[in-house]
Amino acid sequence: MTEVALGLPQLPAPDFPADVRARLETDAKEVIARYPGSRSALLPLLHLVQSEEGYVSRTGIRFCAELLDLTTAEVTAVATFYTMYRRKPSGDYQVGVCTNTLCAVMGGDAIFDELKQYLGVGNDETTADGKVTLEHIECNAACDFAPVVMVNWEFFDNQDPQSAKQLVDDLIAGREVRPTRGAPLCTYKETARILAGFPDQRPGANDATGGAGPASLAGLRLHRGDGAPAKVVGQRAEPPAEDAGTYATPTSPSPAQHLSSHDAPLPTAESAPAHPADPVADNSAADRNAANGTGRNGTEEESE
Repeated sequence: MTEVALGLPQLPAPDFPADVRARLETDAKEVIARYPGSRSALLPLLHLVQSEEGYVSRTGIRFCAELLDLTTAEVTAVATFYTMYRRKPSGDYQVGVCTNTLCAVMGGDAIFDELKQYLGVGNDETTADGKVTLEHIECNAACDFAPVVMVNWEFFDNQDPQSAKQLVDDLIAGREVRPTRGAPLCTYKETARILAGFPDQRPGANDATGGAGPASLAGLRLHRGDGAPAKVVGQRAEPPAEDAGTYATPTSPSPAQHLSSHDAPLPTAESAPAHPADPVADNSAADRNAANGTGRNGTEEESE
């Protein structure tokens, strides 16, 4: 028999148990005190209630609304806008596979399809043991390490289907798993508490670094001329290199000598110091050319 929704209003969300609410209120007051206006604390408070239940429940929304003097509708609008707030119970480890353009073409789509079949779950679904929630995620600004998998927002770079399957096997088995960079891995609830603004108490966790890797810095090294070839691709007017080992002619400017458009804006560039920044004072190119007696291409027009 098919159930028919009668459109009856939902009953108010239950409150946290008294001991849990008392503990969360203590933490919440510490968070709220960091802001000049209490409602500014909403984002970290959502992470705080998520650290308790593993997702933002109706009870968590009610808690945030009461402490910040907001309506549950206002809190819900924020909680459903940001993807880092989960809307239903999930696993201890959120395994996110980037499927944006670069990661996708480098193998992200293949990894995601392989993991769905391997784990027997779909997008935003959790394994039966409650260990892993799989989802495809948007770009996480690590394109130079594509394809990237993230577990509880920690990076696992340069993955392939086999390494990704080994990763989820280790997570499910409870074996130690170390991200490619950044802090050691912890559970989703522990991650949510850190995002709420509370220090990571694990020994050595705060000493871990997540700086840019060699691939991220290749362009900077090229710009500085730090032992890198002066130029990889020749100018249009130059003949092609005779062999693959030739990168530049002796007359080619080094990256340190060749200023970018940011370093040396053209006089007509929007970023030029002489360009008026005031939209009221700024005239169109046609107006400026007319005032200067020049044509639309910036050259003097012949008088009729």
